[in-house]
Amino acid sequence: MLSAELAARFAALLGPERVLTAADDLALYASDETPRFCPPEAVLFPTCHEDVVEIVRLAARHRLPITPRAAGSGNVGGALPTPGSVVVSFECMNRVLEFDPDGRVMVVEPGVVTDDIDRLARSAGLMYAPDPGSGAYCRIGGNLAMNAAGPRAVKYGATRDHVLGLRAVLGDGREIRAGARTTKYATGYDLTRLLVGSEGTLALVTEATLRLVPAPERIANLRVCYASNRAACAAIGRVMRQPVVPSALEFMDRRSIDAIREYGGAEGLPEGTRAVLMVAADGAHDDVPRQIAALEAALAGDGLLEVQSGFTAEEMARLWTARKSLSMAVKKIAPLKINEDVVVPVPRLGELVEAIDALGERHRIPLVAFGHAGNGNLHVNLMVHADDADEMARARACRLELVQAVLRLGGSLSGEHGIGSEKRHFLGLEFDPDTLALMRELKAVFDPLGILNPGKKLPD
Repeated sequence: MLSAELAARFAALLGPERVLTAADDLALYASDETPRFCPPEAVLFPTCHEDVVEIVRLAARHRLPITPRAAGSGNVGGALPTPGSVVVSFECMNRVLEFDPDGRVMVVEPGVVTDDIDRLARSAGLMYAPDPGSGAYCRIGGNLAMNAAGPRAVKYGATRDHVLGLRAVLGDGREIRAGARTTKYATGYDLTRLLVGSEGTLALVTEATLRLVPAPERIANLRVCYASNRAACAAIGRVMRQPVVPSALEFMDRRSIDAIREYGGAEGLPEGTRAVLMVAADGAHDDVPRQIAALEAALAGDGLLEVQSGFTAEEMARLWTARKSLSMAVKKIAPLKINEDVVVPVPRLGELVEAIDALGERHRIPLVAFGHAGNGNLHVNLMVHADDADEMARARACRLELVQAVLRLGGSLSGEHGIGSEKRHFLGLEFDPDTLALMRELKAVFDPLGILNPGKKLPD
């Protein structure tokens, strides 16, 4: 328990208005997008790098666990407090410290909203390429923690590919700088790439130097309907084997289509549609039609029902209607969504989709699969009723078999959501004991007292 004396010391450090201890306030920071709930002992709001240094040093002296938090929009319990911990919320560290369009660089604090970074970059003809689905409200600190991605990752890569350098605080209060402002860097160990995706278990990031890229002059979309999952997956393979790299390649399986029809969002989909691909191209204004034509040619094949293109904002919005309605549609199936964001090599994607169908039928669990097919990254949603003990038992067995199938196909547990507290017990299936031991040794070097986001990322 947080002693009154220690709470007073945090209040003296930060100011009493930036230390929350009332039960109603703590409840607001007791959960994320998982169904778990664990109130912290306190919530602390640093406003600068120096605040974070002093918080960590004080916590280290008292062996006080720290749970870092940005917007709390994660799906795996990464920002979920553990018993006896304090939350360090980066909401108030929300400044853009530098914007250098000539150098295509932006330096930000962890509390900046992701879409705001992109919006500022576009004011100078640039863009911040990573585009997680929660970009309107998630914060860059959470993106850094989980190595977040989104549809554009098929062409531009994930968060890690757009971080040039970091400033951070280790678990004993030491301060480090990693990386550089340059796009080429071969000096020392690459601590930047190690820290991105480490889920706040190695260090608390206080500044990030982000790489920006030129914004495309034009974007166009295709909505492509198929008679089966198999036909759609074959088309994905053809697209990824030809030279034009799409800026998005999204997949919705037959259960997704069924859910959308039940919800009333399938207007315009031809009869017999059992799978849909959403494909985008971007680039120079006069080159986008050429890219779209090349993608259409690759998408043609057995099982194709319809291709519709959109070149204006209105046309593109209409084509995305079905995809945008999916999140609400699946909630009509069951109240609890267990979201797995597994990833396999793109050539094995068809096998994964077949395995998902078989698992759903065998365990009698509705499985809805959709996601970023161009990276082999699917969100497999197990739709269940938490108050049905038998169904939950079947869901647990189904989830384990899903993970095993993904690993057999040469895949991995997570493509973009991270591990958090929800998936860490599966890591022993993906990594051998020596590899896990090395990860624990790294954790001990960066966080010798084990106070940074305990109970996350690695199994006990």
